[in-house]
Amino acid sequence: MIIDLLFYGSCPPFNIGIAYSSTCKKSVHKLAGRVLSRSRLQLAGKESMAVKNRKVRSGGTASASGGVYSLGTSGFGGGVVRVAVISVIAIVFSVLHGYHISSMFESDRHFSHLSTLERELTFRTEMGLYYSYFKTIAESKTFLEGLHAVMYDNVTEYPTTINVLKRFNLYPEVVLAAAYRTYETIMGMLGRPTKLCWTVNRGEGMSPVQSCEGMGEPAYFYVNSVFVQNGLMMGLFFIFGTYLSGSMVGGLLTVASFFYNHGECTRVQWTPPLRESFAFPMLALQMFLITYMLRSRGVSWKHVVLLAACNVTFILPWQFAQFALLTQMTAVFLVYVMGFIPADRVKAIVTGHILGLMVSYVLLFGNEMLLTSFYASCLLTVMAIVSFKPLLQRQVFSIGIMALQGVFFVAGCIGLKMVISKVLNVTDDAHIANILRSKFSDYRDFHTMLYTCAAEFDFMEVKTPIRLSETLLLPGGMVVVAMIIYKCLLPQAKKWFAQTQEKEPTENGRDPADSESESSEDSDGAPIDPSAAIVYHMLQLMAFFLLALIIMRLKLFFTPQLCLAVSLLASRQLFGWVGSQTRHTFILFIVLGAMSIKGSSELRHQWSILGEFSNVPHEEMMEWMIARTPPDAVFAGAMPTMASIKLSAHRAIVNHPHYEDAGLRERTKRVYGMYSRKPVEEVHRDLLAMGVTHFVLEMSWCHRRTKPGCSLPEIWDLEDPQRAGKQPTCDAVKKKPEPYFKVLFKNKIYIVLKVLQVQDM
Repeated sequence: MIIDLLFYGSCPPFNIGIAYSSTCKKSVHKLAGRVLSRSRLQLAGKESMAVKNRKVRSGGTASASGGVYSLGTSGFGGGVVRVAVISVIAIVFSVLHGYHISSMFESDRHFSHLSTLERELTFRTEMGLYYSYFKTIAESKTFLEGLHAVMYDNVTEYPTTINVLKRFNLYPEVVLAAAYRTYETIMGMLGRPTKLCWTVNRGEGMSPVQSCEGMGEPAYFYVNSVFVQNGLMMGLFFIFGTYLSGSMVGGLLTVASFFYNHGECTRVQWTPPLRESFAFPMLALQMFLITYMLRSRGVSWKHVVLLAACNVTFILPWQFAQFALLTQMTAVFLVYVMGFIPADRVKAIVTGHILGLMVSYVLLFGNEMLLTSFYASCLLTVMAIVSFKPLLQRQVFSIGIMALQGVFFVAGCIGLKMVISKVLNVTDDAHIANILRSKFSDYRDFHTMLYTCAAEFDFMEVKTPIRLSETLLLPGGMVVVAMIIYKCLLPQAKKWFAQTQEKEPTENGRDPADSESESSEDSDGAPIDPSAAIVYHMLQLMAFFLLALIIMRLKLFFTPQLCLAVSLLASRQLFGWVGSQTRHTFILFIVLGAMSIKGSSELRHQWSILGEFSNVPHEEMMEWMIARTPPDAVFAGAMPTMASIKLSAHRAIVNHPHYEDAGLRERTKRVYGMYSRKPVEEVHRDLLAMGVTHFVLEMSWCHRRTKPGCSLPEIWDLEDPQRAGKQPTCDAVKKKPEPYFKVLFKNKIYIVLKVLQVQDM
């Protein structure tokens, strides 16, 4: 089953080094016959001759007219040997990538020589928030006690009790904490040590710290688990590229492109706890399954369940998964509209998506954002359109049917989204629409500016396509897209226009030959157009490019997809015209060598990065908090700092970096009143109303800006224009904190203020 799924399917669709079976030959001719019976074109005789004369010759290729199929005998032979070779190569690439990202992480931070506190401080912003929940479960007396603590948490958004499993996509931390506790238990029973500790002398007047290495150290276990998962992803990418292109050279091109453009493909080596580090490998696996389903002669309920499981493992770790899956369903729908796959295949894929969405909704304790997403509306709309296929096909013109389906799709996605959001009264994702609105208009508000002022939410940098071009990744992808359009889309477009001009409708507006072929196609799961998977990947690439263009952070979707697209340079279906398999392979290795000129220098640059984490002011403040503040103290301040306080000082906070909740956004806005131009008295009143006892003032937040208009006082001027030009509140508090605040701690970066009660003023 696994070998069939990864390499063959029901029939070997491309150049995978084996010959057709008699069953596969029969299915190919059946597909050709169905195309002929439906087209009724003057070109039918020519097409029939092309199919009739298609034979597999030793050492050669076989292709249908327009390059539908390509089969060769290159590679390492067929059957078990080929699978074994591919598997071994995939394992090697997995180990290499795991070592690559872990060594870069160590080189950048000198992680092995940091104390526990220093390691926790390296997890800035939301990374620290996520890791804190792993730490809570891992260090609790029992697993269930730790799980209860995160499901009934009143420390993260004091005094509100929230279920962080519902809100923060924390299933990776739950699974890793369970694995860590199991590992510690087993090693304890065996009497094996799990970590080695020593004292590190840091010099420069800094006190020595204890540093521990080994999988028994929670931070080590956590980051190494991430690196193992992402290492395995590279092996999957090799298999994926091999399957997609039909050649192991294609898999090699994919892996080489990923390594040569590593900084544009992923940031797991710098930010292991981010949600994408857990989710993207599962997306790669899910897309592999989608590719298989688009190529297979038929799919069963097993494929639907497997697709649902892949979707669940992608949705649970990451709140942005819905956007990637939305683009995927849009691409699959377009492949269907263009006539490459039948309605039943779309129904199977949509069913898997819906099942995965429902399971995720239950496991996330009824997270309404899943139901109110455009992704959920898209699934319902696509299912409705393909279910009403017979009604739509009463139209005479195929171009008219396509246009009508497109109109229904757009209207259904937007309309259902608005209706569901209104019924459930959910506004948590309203900021997403505002961010997109701000990209193409002069719309601005406080929350939108906090996003768009960050570089990762800005438009794609001009340097990005330049860097991708230097390694030939972007030019290679553009060549592949051009060939897909020429070899797959243009022949299909000729078929659409021919049907529009020459189709003779009956009383109900349908060709009787269509009715006959449709019934056989839908009833027996007949083969679909072999170009379907390739066209899907082209559309997926375009969708990811648009996402990356609008929001730079989402280039982590686009660049890996571009690496997969480059594997198609090895596709005989697209590039069989270059000549024999030997000549084609020779050209591909020349391309690989050209890519390596710049790519190898990029790798050397990454390997040359050396650093050592040190943040003495932050460390001083955390040590003071742990020693000098009461356990029931409640802190407010900049979102990144609050995550560190919760993680390392174990103190309650009122705001944090996970900004997707409407209520949390309003809390943060009130806290950031300290960086507005409001009267100090008004800010003090808001902090008391939220139960804040201590405020961490960072003067850098009072004045710094990433670009004009992006300092916090300037952002507040949009909300409070009548106070524009006045002294920022943070400056006023620094100069004279009394009578509303009292300075308890101060260094060159941080000022910890006690929020005085009214009776103490």
